[in-house]
Amino acid sequence: MITDVLKYLAIYLVLVLAQVLILNNIELGGYINPYLYVFFILVLPFETNENLVIVLAFLLGLTIDIFTSTLGIHTSASVFLAFGRKYILKLIQPRGGYEFGTTPSLQHMGLSWYMTYGVMLVVLHHLFLFYVESFKFSQFFSTFARVILSSIFTLILIFIVQLFNYNPNTRK
Repeated sequence: MITDVLKYLAIYLVLVLAQVLILNNIELGGYINPYLYVFFILVLPFETNENLVIVLAFLLGLTIDIFTSTLGIHTSASVFLAFGRKYILKLIQPRGGYEFGTTPSLQHMGLSWYMTYGVMLVVLHHLFLFYVESFKFSQFFSTFARVILSSIFTLILIFIVQLFNYNPNTRK
């Protein structure tokens, strides 16, 4: 239990530092903004209490907002993501349900399941984040392009992080 808490605390700190110190300085053409910090919410175990996921998402978004001075945009998008996570997990749940003690990862769930899970949640987060940030329908298509391109870049980073932890011998 304590080792799990320390593991997720380390993931939280590494993702926040990577986001604030490195990824927030990347803006390719104004359309690609990688937000790897959402990986923390994606990687939380299946049996994590839904209220705890929302609280952790709030703290994660608030931390990013404090460092970037964005006045709650990341907090609201992270909470929206955490709220949507439980419905996405129910939507793509395998027939036998999720095994106790597993995490939503490429290693435990396989490529097709993880692609579906990751794409749905990252696009959901980015839609909310960029449209709240823009808050104009006159920029609908340019904002939508930002959502798609940033989602693709974020998903590439998430899969790279997943591949660092991938061990083909332990997959079910």
